[in-house]
Amino acid sequence: MKLEQKKQKVAPFKQFLKRVARYAGVAMLLILFSVVIGQLGYHYIADVSWIDSFHMSCLILTGMGPVVEMKTNAAKIFSSLFALYSGVAFLSSTAVFFSPIIHRLLHILHVDDESNSD
Repeated sequence: MKLEQKKQKVAPFKQFLKRVARYAGVAMLLILFSVVIGQLGYHYIADVSWIDSFHMSCLILTGMGPVVEMKTNAAKIFSSLFALYSGVAFLSSTAVFFSPIIHRLLHILHVDDESNSD
């Protein structure tokens, strides 16, 4: 389903909610994928327990910082790369989630502007 174009009317609210749900689902899949990658990396590369790996990947993904010390060089490299990836992934998932909301807001403002100029 495509977004409405500049000259089209604003989508009905029910269609908008479906769009938000779909975009939220994509954002959640990106976050879930990122958590799984982090959890697998911390467990197998850094030799951290499953629950601590999950904890670490969630905290790094949200920018909170590490809770377990990385002891090997491989673990430190993975942790550094995952932290860099996490910044991009978290911001990207936020952008995906908010994009239909921002699009609707801008579309409404544009439509209102068009109707006032007639």
